[in-house]
Amino acid sequence: HSAALMEKSGGRAFLCGLDRDPQALVRAQKRLEPYGDHCRLFSLEYASFADALDALGWESVDGALLDIGVSSLQLDVNERGFSLHGDAPLDMRMDMGGFSHAGREPWTESARTVVNMADVNTLRRIIETFGEDPQAPRIARAIVEARQKAPIETTGQLADIVWHAYPAKWRETARNHPATRTFQAIRMVVNDELGQLERFLDAILPRLAVGGRLAIITFHSLEDRIVKQRFRTWSTDCLCPPHLPRCVCNHHAEVRLLTKKPIVPGKDELLINPRAGSAKLRVVEKLPPFKKEELS
Repeated sequence: HSAALMEKSGGRAFLCGLDRDPQALVRAQKRLEPYGDHCRLFSLEYASFADALDALGWESVDGALLDIGVSSLQLDVNERGFSLHGDAPLDMRMDMGGFSHAGREPWTESARTVVNMADVNTLRRIIETFGEDPQAPRIARAIVEARQKAPIETTGQLADIVWHAYPAKWRETARNHPATRTFQAIRMVVNDELGQLERFLDAILPRLAVGGRLAIITFHSLEDRIVKQRFRTWSTDCLCPPHLPRCVCNHHAEVRLLTKKPIVPGKDELLINPRAGSAKLRVVEKLPPFKKEELS
């Protein structure tokens, strides 16, 4: 995305790029090298974008793009522990352990700590909430029973435990490996993916210039729901309950919604990149501040 933005601007744009994955930063640095100082990259979680803007002396930006969730690079490197195919150490940390988990529960440090330290009710809640898997209670119990015999150390072990926890009829009809949702749920907790998104949305509007655009690509229904609801709130004038005779909330639209429905990949894109199948792009444009005289 960064390379495309720079190319479309003829190399004249100034770009601030963030990633907490050191391997992704190395690749980006090489790809963006032709643009020199016009591209500044930071080893940061995107929720901490304000730190990068302050370091650059930028009060605002004309556009912000988030492409959130796990990347193909992370999935394809077996040793990172994101993929349920193969047998690698249970890790799933996007930052490869480079960031502090201060303020978070110790058991969220890595995928290994989640499956070996979280109690059965917490595991069930994680798999139900972030994986939306109806077999969450069975899976959670199976994980706890397995780790009582020996710690669960690898992706292969975890995938096998979930496989056998699934009812045989469900395994036969499942489109994907039964452990797919469990892996997704654990990854989202380890990387605090929904928390990152919420904190970013809390902070971005004051740093977006009037007329500036915010584009967010999500790959999961929970992420998309958060973005959709926040964009709807930002783009609505009155948030009062319908039964009230007049507005008492004094809320005014802060953005214009540019995508009433999300933009999704077409057939041609899916042929090239099947992993884009669940991608949804939503875009808003920041409006000028509301002024009281506009009521007259």
